[in-house]
Amino acid sequence: MSIGFIQDDLDLKLLVLYIMDRAAAPITFLQLFELALCDAGVDYFSLTQAVEHMVATGQLEKEEDRYAITDKGRRNSQICESSLPYSVRLHCDENLVKVNDALRREAQVQARVADNEDGTAVLTLIFQDGDSPLLHLELLAPDRERAAAWSGAFRVDPGKFYLSVTRLLEDNAHENETK
Repeated sequence: MSIGFIQDDLDLKLLVLYIMDRAAAPITFLQLFELALCDAGVDYFSLTQAVEHMVATGQLEKEEDRYAITDKGRRNSQICESSLPYSVRLHCDENLVKVNDALRREAQVQARVADNEDGTAVLTLIFQDGDSPLLHLELLAPDRERAAAWSGAFRVDPGKFYLSVTRLLEDNAHENETK
């Protein structure tokens, strides 16, 4: 059994602040746990207690199932980050690359389904390039199941969907110009 650099509650909180300060967007507890496992001294129950305490003290905030660092937490992280061993920081940074890529993609491609009283559903599709919206479309679907299927198809390849829509519009614009 290996012993990690994280030895006590303070070390664990510094690790959490370090991770949260570098996450590209709010993350779930499971994502945080997987990132914190970069050190053998981390366990689920200690991490749960540390995160709850950090939310209570205003260093982290929780919205729905995701956690984000506050300004107070960010200041504390920047002051104390050098207290974490370099190898732990390096391992966290390596793991954060994958998570941050997924978070950025999640922010760029969104699909939401809202049920209507008559059994139909509204599917909202959003495709962004950074802060620039490329597509924002609402579609009426006959039911939730169909909206969910369309949502899945959009998420698989939003670029292909976007190109199909723009080609359709271009073809129709070209036809109208030649009439």
